Order: sequence, then structure tokens, then C-alpha cells
Amino acid sequence: MKKIGFLSFGHWSASSQSATRSAADVLLQSIDLAVAAEELGADGAYYRVHHFAQQLASPFPLLAAVGAKTRRIEIGTGVIDMRYENPFYMVEDAGSADLIGGGRLQLGISRGSPEQVIAGWRHFGYAPAEGQSDSDMGRRHAEVFLELLKGDGFAQPSPRPMFPNPPGLLRLEPHSPGLRDRIWWGSASNATAVWAAQMGMNLQSSTLKADESGEPFHVQQARQIRAYREAWTAAGHDRTPRVSVSRSIFALMNDRDRMYFGRGEGSDQIGVIDNMRAVFGRSYANEPDKLIEELRADEAIAEADTLLLTVPNQLGVDYNAHVIESILTHVAPALGWR
Repeated sequence: MKKIGFLSFGHWSASSQSATRSAADVLLQSIDLAVAAEELGADGAYYRVHHFAQQLASPFPLLAAVGAKTRRIEIGTGVIDMRYENPFYMVEDAGSADLIGGGRLQLGISRGSPEQVIAGWRHFGYAPAEGQSDSDMGRRHAEVFLELLKGDGFAQPSPRPMFPNPPGLLRLEPHSPGLRDRIWWGSASNATAVWAAQMGMNLQSSTLKADESGEPFHVQQARQIRAYREAWTAAGHDRTPRVSVSRSIFALMNDRDRMYFGRGEGSDQIGVIDNMRAVFGRSYANEPDKLIEELRADEAIAEADTLLLTVPNQLGVDYNAHVIESILTHVAPALGWR
């Protein structure tokens, strides 16, 4: 059994071919797709965060709105770039959104992806400490965020407060119990997956990773997941971790599907991203019976407990609901995922 959700990058474009021509279109349709996905029986609505781009950026208003409009589906990110985040303010935002959604937030955070601008985090007021990189800064922000989510008091109360204080040191409010266990780290390498396990975070592994062995993407990703789980056990955490992988998967059910995605077999690609040699996983698009056999051979999907379907959000809510329903109905049961 697997949890199956969608992951939207939230693109918009003024093109006449796009169903999302403005930021308002994307935000409102993101909410509508979450509602539709919940009605179809999907398990998660996840959103990507990119700054300085015509894509979804500030996640917490959207997460709160989705939480208010749905009742069951998990609501998450994949991922928030921690180089840009004030961990203190983020704890308040995350706690509020999680309480609105009734404790359904699944927050994916990470060092982030290649940027639209040079060192964009500097425009947000952040800079690495002396001798550290921007990646070090992202991990430092994450460590502070995780510590604050525990809800322990740390701030000395004023002797003359505006409102009466509870006894002892004060914490940030509102506090959402359990959110600390629902933080995920988006990892591109085996080493950062091990670090995520040591820090007690769930693991998100995307459609690319560092090419560390030259093997097919899904083989390397499966090895990363196993390394993560071994590190989790060694760290002695007292809960079972979760692991998600993301895939572009399309069941070709009609002529429109074939027009959009029926261009033949996909394959892994090799490229350089942030000066790192990376392997990019293939897309899957085929008739349902053939698609089932192809997915059965994907070792990383087999290792994961959660599958996030990347959706072409610019094709609109109805078409993306069709994409999700096709996988849930015609593919997942045959693979034992549902």
C-alpha cells in the first residue's frame, strides 16, 4: 500500500495555450485541484516553492486555504528553500496553517534548487556565516526550525507584559503538536539523506539526484532510500519514518493523453545542476497495462511508502484530475498500491 498524492510546480504563463495565465489562476486552481484530488481518493496535495519565478512561492497562505477547504487529504510542500527562511517566523506560519488544516501539514524543506537570480537569498536579508556556504546556511536554518517546532520555552518573559504570561520561558505561538514529526528533507545525495535521518526528518527524493554510481536513476534512488533507513535505525528514533519519491506518470487513456504525452519511451538524462553531475529520472507514459509493467520495475517506487505524481498544472484542474484519477483507478490497484 502506498499513499499517492500530486506535486504541482504552479507554473503560469500568458500563453493562450495555458489554463493558468496569472498568479491568481494558479493559486485558486491549486486549491480546486486539492479539493478534486481529495474527492477522487488521493492522499496528498503538495506544492513546489520557487522564488523570483512565475511559479508558486510563499506557501503558507495556500496551505492554509487548502486546509480550510478540505478535510482529509495531506497538505505539503516539496520543497521550501530554507536559505530564504526566517525559522522563527516560519514556525508561526507553519503552526497556524497546520492548526487550520487539523494537523495535516507535511512540510518538505531543503537547501533548495538552482535559482532564477544570483544569490537570491541575499535579497531576503540572509548570508552564510564566515567560512560557510549557502547550503550550510540552509541546513542551519533547518536545524533552528526543527528545534523551535518542539515547542519548548526559550524566551525570557517581560516583567511588564501587555497580556498575562504563563509561568516559565515562552515559546512561539501558535504551537501545533506533532508537526515536528511531519517535516521532510528533500535530498539529492546519499549523504544528505543520511543527515536527514540523523536529524529525525522524513525523506523526500525527487525526480533527480546526484549521479553517484552511473547506474540508472531508480537504482541509485533506491540505494539512497536504503541508506536513509539504515541511518534512521542507527540514530535510534522511536517512530517509523516516511519516504516519498516523485514521478511524472501518465496513463494514456484517450486521444488527448496521447497528444500530450504519447511521444514514445522516456529515458534517464544526465546533466549538470549547481555544479553537480545529476541523473534525471525518466517520465512514464503508456497504455495502462504497459505502464503497470514499467512501474513494477522501478526499484525506488517499490522502496517508498509515498508517491507524488508531478502534474502539468498549466493544463487546468479538470485535466489534472483526470491524470490523477487514471493512476488511482487503472494503475495503482494492479500494483498493490491501493
